[in-house]
Amino acid sequence: MTSTHSERRSAGDTLDKAARENFPVAPGFLPAAWRDDLMAVYGFARLVDDAGDGDLADPAGTALLLGAAARSEQSDETAFRLGLLDGLERDLDRAFEAALPGSTGEQPHHPLMRALVPLVGSHALTSEPFRRLIEANRVDQATARYATFDDLIGYCTLSADPVGRLVLAIADVSTPARVAYSDQVCSALQVIEHLQDVAEDLARGRIYLPAEDLARFGVTEQDLAAPTAGPRVRELVAFEAARARTLLDHGAPLVGTVRGRLRLLLAGFTAGGYAALAAIEAAGYDVLAQQPKPDKRRLALKAAAIFAKGR
Repeated sequence: MTSTHSERRSAGDTLDKAARENFPVAPGFLPAAWRDDLMAVYGFARLVDDAGDGDLADPAGTALLLGAAARSEQSDETAFRLGLLDGLERDLDRAFEAALPGSTGEQPHHPLMRALVPLVGSHALTSEPFRRLIEANRVDQATARYATFDDLIGYCTLSADPVGRLVLAIADVSTPARVAYSDQVCSALQVIEHLQDVAEDLARGRIYLPAEDLARFGVTEQDLAAPTAGPRVRELVAFEAARARTLLDHGAPLVGTVRGRLRLLLAGFTAGGYAALAAIEAAGYDVLAQQPKPDKRRLALKAAAIFAKGR
């Protein structure tokens, strides 16, 4: 199937979001093949997230391309998003079938899914981490609150941890110990992103701050909807930021287990988390007035320090 101009433009719009992430997705110091592989993973993850969040540039065109049908048992918007996610999972099946040696099966319909075919074939990847990312977005359609921090981390095993596992697999350095470190780093990065996006998530009807912690600090949904964070909200955000920092500290030794350009890449990922935490702290833990963003100079210095120290 040949990509139309509209499909290529939509895929380009999705990949352009990489520049706005907390950490470098596929920096220029990596070999071209690695950059292509990482951007293919990013493109998939971003596409799935945009489908689940209602942020696709051309949702109707994407649905038509995927042959996505709404689920009749859900509300219109939820049904449409779940239908898109089902369509993306079918396209994922096509990608894995097309990656088989000598396959003559149908190619994936979406250009970002077609980009997965050479990646899957060259690294013998399994479909599980990709399916987890799709499932995370299905969860988002039905779950808007998390009772405990453990529940939130359970969600991170779907929404964040698979990305780190894919990076290790692409680099052919995946081991149980590295995966355990990676999961902690990725979960920390996800929690940090939720802290940065409290106001944005609330506008979507979601609260990722655990309900038990909201109650502990006496924070209500109305407090989160305020234009600036009051003292109780700031205390809550500081508490969750400390939890995220602990996770990041526990996972950071991953950097010291690898060498070369992969070590620099993982140092960049980890530094992105620390720099985002520093931005949240610098804002006085007021994540409502504006979205705290990491300072690029601070990020680079932190990445260099982590690279040198190995954690």
